Amino acid sequence: MSLAIAESPVSRSIALDVEAVSHRYELDGKELQVLDGVSLSIAPGEFVALLGPSGCGKSTLLRLAAGLETPTAGSVREDGRPITAPDPDRILVFQDATLFPWRTVRANVATGLEARGLLRAQAHRIDEVLRLVKLEGFAEFFPHQLSGGMAQRAALARALVNDPKLLLLDEPFGKLDSLTRLRMQNELLDLWKSAGFTALLVTHDVEEALLLADRVIVLSDRPASIVAEVRVDQPHPRRRDDATLVALRRSLLEKLGISHDV
Repeated sequence: MSLAIAESPVSRSIALDVEAVSHRYELDGKELQVLDGVSLSIAPGEFVALLGPSGCGKSTLLRLAAGLETPTAGSVREDGRPITAPDPDRILVFQDATLFPWRTVRANVATGLEARGLLRAQAHRIDEVLRLVKLEGFAEFFPHQLSGGMAQRAALARALVNDPKLLLLDEPFGKLDSLTRLRMQNELLDLWKSAGFTALLVTHDVEEALLLADRVIVLSDRPASIVAEVRVDQPHPRRRDDATLVALRRSLLEKLGISHDV
């Protein structure tokens, strides 16, 4: 099942350019620098993963791309235009599903359309995305009645109903059990292929990055800078035991400071 969209996938995605971005916060009267001169270009429709130590600034980079913050120095652009504020074209999906507990799945998915005054005109999209994420039979359920994987599917549906051109994913499967996580990885790939958006994923899972992304970007410890970039040329679906992926995994672990295989 895929959304009925007349545009080509590339026309429904955007280019993201991060140019010499540094960013800092003020904490207890002191400056905490989290990003240091990060430059990164992502092509329309590309899937890129960010790896790096905990707290290095990966999530901050997503927030800058979403327009929730502006960089201290440098610029973040979509299709050449500066990103200065949030926009429905750029949607951020968090590790926690963050569903409204008093609203049904359908009502949660509708929130973006409601906020934009589009619910009456585009209500049909709610059913389309619920079918896309395999929740069509759970539209009237409440969040407490869902499993972790189902709740995350609902969060993805809430993002996809806005037809985003850039999907920013902050460890979206980090709290799921291993089997559910594997299923959700495959479902995310299917969504990316069918909807055609650009994707930027933050993950701590090297294998997940290699299974999903066209490129893997490795960040240093805070303040983060890019220390490595690995292109993954294997076609989807990818096998975890593929010799090329196994070698790339070992290389990425070494770049992350883990010299022994795990």
